[in-house]
Amino acid sequence: MAVPPRPTDAELEILTVLWSRGATTVREVHETISARKPTQYTTVLKTLQIMAEKGLVRRDEKQRAHIYEAARPQEWTQQQLAGDLLQRAFNGSARSLMVGALSSKKASKAELAELRRLLDQYEKETR
Repeated sequence: MAVPPRPTDAELEILTVLWSRGATTVREVHETISARKPTQYTTVLKTLQIMAEKGLVRRDEKQRAHIYEAARPQEWTQQQLAGDLLQRAFNGSARSLMVGALSSKKASKAELAELRRLLDQYEKETR
């Protein structure tokens, strides 16, 4: 399977709905998004059709209402986005990315402890 392109903000919003709900109809995606902000059903439908063409979602056409699901797991997409951001905005520097992320929003003690644990685990795995 070819690597799909980086999703736009609107596509990422739809992917977030699909990751949380699983395989879903256009109507259900529209209802979830429109509960947060005004959105037209036809806009959601067209965006999902474009996403299917790009390989970001899969469409099941067996039922009357087409069912859409994310083509890749959330973790995979997040890794791709993080890697892209790392290269584009931080010149490949993981340190700069971490400092930027931690400077932009105060992390809780639990988040910092989890980051330390993940860094320790990563360091053990890369030895």
